[in-house]
Amino acid sequence: MLLLSQFRFGRSRKTEELKRRVARLQAVLTQRSEASRTGVRREITAAIAVLMLALGFMLGTYREPIRQAVIGPVHALGFARGAANSDASYAAYQHGRYATALRLARPLAAQGDPRAQSMLGLLYYRGHGVPQDHIEALKWFRQAADQNDAAAQFHLGVMFSKGQGVPQDNTEAAKWFRRAADFGDAQAQYNLGHFYATGEAGERDNVSAHMWFNLAAAHFPGWDTDARSAAVRVRDLVAEKMTPDQIAQAQRRAREWTPRSD
Repeated sequence: MLLLSQFRFGRSRKTEELKRRVARLQAVLTQRSEASRTGVRREITAAIAVLMLALGFMLGTYREPIRQAVIGPVHALGFARGAANSDASYAAYQHGRYATALRLARPLAAQGDPRAQSMLGLLYYRGHGVPQDHIEALKWFRQAADQNDAAAQFHLGVMFSKGQGVPQDNTEAAKWFRRAADFGDAQAQYNLGHFYATGEAGERDNVSAHMWFNLAAAHFPGWDTDARSAAVRVRDLVAEKMTPDQIAQAQRRAREWTPRSD
């Protein structure tokens, strides 16, 4: 199963091919719009849904959840507080200076800093600056997640969904995605929508799926247009299976949702 986990700086060939396939299917669907209740249209719509879910996961489940995608140049140089801090560690990671990120994060993580613990987990998870070690990554992600670090919670969801360092368990993955989603993590909201849409972590629930895809579309950063578009398109595909009352209910739940602050 594919979900959102790798920080993306460009488009892969596979992503572009998926987009082309979706566009071709959508063109065929448009040509057959007058036969909206035929089995042919349902088959095409289902095919688009599968491709959009796959495209969405490439855009959203497995990107690195760097919660501060753009850190100011002063923070990036580590001068904001005159000493090493978790922001400087994240900035070093983003610039590919993994040894520096490790050096800055390790002592802070040992002192209980959740963001530093999350960064240390990420370094072990990806094998950047250290040998890849999912068990060690799991340890640090858990410590950070228990202190409500959404990035760590998201990555625990990824690890459980893929069975990395733990037995594969979509129910447990959904639990961690939900915790991160409650703090406003767009990637976790997207993946949670996927679980509700497909029923892979329990019963299908289109109202909840629509709500979480809607929130993900709103919370992906403005510069991440691909991720936002994917969330909107999958949300709209889910909406095709819903009644007007269900759509209204999902939209109301999205409007009333507020992120956790603790």
